[in-house]
Amino acid sequence: MAIEQVTAELTPGRTLTIETGKIAKQAAGAVTVQQGDTIVLVTVCSADPRPGIDFFPLQVDYREGFSAAGKFPGGFFKREGRPTEKEILTARMTDRPLRPLFPKGFFDEIQIVARLLSADGENEADVLAMLGASAALALSDIPFNGPIGTVRVGRIDGEFVANPIHPEMEKSDLDLVYAGAPGKTIMIEGRADEVSEETLRDAMRFADNCVRRIVDAVADLAGRAGKPKKVPNLRVVPDSLLEAVRDYCRGRIDDACLVMDRKARDQALGAVFEEMTTALAEQFPAGEANDEPDFRPAFDQVTEETVRRLILEQGKRSDGRGPEDLRPVSAEVGALPRTHGSALFSRGETQALVSVTLGAEGDAQEYDVITGGAPSKRFMLHYNFPPFSVGEVRRIGGPGRREIGHGALAERSLAGMIPEEFAYTIRCVSDILGSNGSSSMASVCGASLALMDAGVPIRKAVTGISVGLVTAPDGDRKIFLTDILGSEDHYGDMDFKLAGTRDGITGFQLDLKIPGIDIDSMYTAMQQSRRARAKILDVMDACIAEPRAQMSPYAPKVRSLRINPEKIGGLIGPGGKVIRGICQRTGAEIDVLPDGTVNVFAANGEAMEKAVNEIQAVTAEAEIGKIYRGEVKTVRDFGAFVEILPGQDGLLHISEMADHRVNKVEDICKVGDRITVKVIDIDDRGRIRLSRKEALREI
Repeated sequence: MAIEQVTAELTPGRTLTIETGKIAKQAAGAVTVQQGDTIVLVTVCSADPRPGIDFFPLQVDYREGFSAAGKFPGGFFKREGRPTEKEILTARMTDRPLRPLFPKGFFDEIQIVARLLSADGENEADVLAMLGASAALALSDIPFNGPIGTVRVGRIDGEFVANPIHPEMEKSDLDLVYAGAPGKTIMIEGRADEVSEETLRDAMRFADNCVRRIVDAVADLAGRAGKPKKVPNLRVVPDSLLEAVRDYCRGRIDDACLVMDRKARDQALGAVFEEMTTALAEQFPAGEANDEPDFRPAFDQVTEETVRRLILEQGKRSDGRGPEDLRPVSAEVGALPRTHGSALFSRGETQALVSVTLGAEGDAQEYDVITGGAPSKRFMLHYNFPPFSVGEVRRIGGPGRREIGHGALAERSLAGMIPEEFAYTIRCVSDILGSNGSSSMASVCGASLALMDAGVPIRKAVTGISVGLVTAPDGDRKIFLTDILGSEDHYGDMDFKLAGTRDGITGFQLDLKIPGIDIDSMYTAMQQSRRARAKILDVMDACIAEPRAQMSPYAPKVRSLRINPEKIGGLIGPGGKVIRGICQRTGAEIDVLPDGTVNVFAANGEAMEKAVNEIQAVTAEAEIGKIYRGEVKTVRDFGAFVEILPGQDGLLHISEMADHRVNKVEDICKVGDRITVKVIDIDDRGRIRLSRKEALREI
C-alpha cells in the first residue's frame, strides 16, 4: 500500500495532516492525525457478530502513553494502568458521533483503538483521535455513512479560534468540541463562561466551516486509498412479522404507551406483548433449530413507531405533558445533618441527592499531565448510578464510563461558578436515587443547591435540562420535547443537555440517534432549554437564593496568612520537617502557595490558633525597636549570638550587655540561657544587632 497524505488548513498556520499506508497495515483502516508535534494513531478492525446479539457492539479505546511526551509513568511499576478519566471521556466523545452513522441492524463487532504517539504539550489530542476514527472507518471496508469532521472551537476576545493550543484555551470563554457532516451537527460537548445561545450557535457555524474542509480532505484520502465497502449482513425484522405485529397492536398499544407512571407503563406494554406472542405463535412458530421469531425486536419497533406517532400527530407524550412542559420540580437543602452541605433535587421520577465535602488544597485531585492542561483540580463532582434507581438488580462495581461522563458534564457546568480565591478543595457527590430521564442535569441542579447550603460562595445558581426531538419520517416536521423521559430518550432522536445560569450557558452535551441536525434547529432547542431553565431556577431560588453566610460546624475552618515568599523554605523546612511538625502538634492542615499565601485548615478554633501562632513564629521577621525573648546559641569573646525568632540570630555585642562594663560574656549569659534583648539595627545584608541594656531600660 502506498503512503497517502492529505492536509486541511483550519486557520492560517494551523494545519491538520492525515496519513495512511505507513503503519498498522493489518488493520481494516489506519491513519495518523497530526497537528503541530502531536500525533495520534487510530485503527479500526471488525469481526462477525456474536450469536444471539441484539445490539451494535462498537468499542472505542483511547490511550495516552507517557512516552509520547518523553516522560516516565508514576508508581512502582513504571507502566500505564487502567484508563484515566480523560482517556475515558475522549473515548466517549469518539463513540457518540460515529454510532448513528452505521446501518440499522448492523451488529458486527467494531473496535476502534486510538493511541497518542507524540505529544508537544500545546496541541490537544482528543479531537485528533475523533477525526482519526472517522478517517479510519472511511478508508476501511466497513459500512459507514461518513466521513465526519471534528474540531475544537475556542473564543478569545470575541473571536473564534479553531483547535486552539493550551495557552490560548486559558484565555478562552468557550470550549466547544464539535463533530458533524457538512451542514449537520452530530455531537457537541463542552463548557462556557455564561455565553449566550447566539454565541454557541455562531460557534457551531464556525465549526461547520472547518468541518467542510476536513471532510473534503478525508473524502479525498478515501478516494485514493480507501477499500470498497462490503455488503453488510443486517439483522432486520421480517416484513411479514412486522406487519402482523402492527396489525395486532393497532388499537391496543396506544393506551399502554400513554400510561403516566413508568413502572405501570412497562407493565401495560408487557401485558400487550405477552398477549401478542400468544396470539401470533401459531402463525410464526419456532424454526427447526428452535429459533424463536423476532417478536421482541418487532414489538420494540412498533412501540417506537407508536410513541413517535402519538407525539407528532396528536401531541401526546407518555406522561400527558405538552412539548415544553416540565415535570413537577422540588428542591430541599440540608437533607443530611453531618455533611458540609447537601440537597435533594427531584424532577418527576428523577431524583438526585448531592452532598458537598470541603477540604484543604492537599485534598485536590492531581494528574500526571501528558498533553497539557492543569496538573490538579480543586473542584470535583462525582456521579453514582446505583441499580435501584431504575428498579433493577445488577452487579455493583466501580464507576462505569457513563457515570464518569455524566459526572464530568455536571462538573464542568458548575466549575466556572467557583471563585478562584476560595481556599477549599470541594467534592460534590451526586447519588441518583431515582432515574427516568436526564439525571446528569438533576445532578447540576442538586449540586448548585448543595454548594449554597455548604456556604460555598458560588457566583450564581446553575441549572440544567435536557431537550429531546422527534422527527417525522419524511423529515418535514420536528417537535422538540423539554425534560425528556427515559422512553423519549430511547425512542426519540436527540438528547441535548444544556446547563447554565440566568445569564448564559455553562455546559452542554448533544447525543443524536439520527445522522445529523441542522444548526438552526439546534438554536431552536437552545431557546426552548433557556425557557425551561428559568422555571427551574425559580424553584431553586425559592429553596435557597444565595450561599449561606455560615458554613457547617462540621466543615474545616480556614484562615489565610501572608508571609514573605523568601520565608517559605524556612516554614517548610528540610524535607518538610518544620511544616509537618506544626501539623502533627496542632492537628491542622497547612497549604503554602508560591506567592506567600498560607492557608490553614483546622477542625476547631483552638487548633487554628496554635497553628497560626507557630507559623507566625517561624515566618516572623525581626523589627527594629522590638523587644524579644531569645535563646543564646553561641558565645564569643566579643559577644553572643541570640536566636530571637526561629532560624534568626542576632549579635549581642559585649558592649550592649549591660549599662556597666562587662569583662567576660559568661558573666552575663551562657549557651542555652534565655535573655531579653532589643533589636537596635538591621543592616542591608539582613544582619541583626541586639542590645540587652536597652531592653532592660524599657521593661
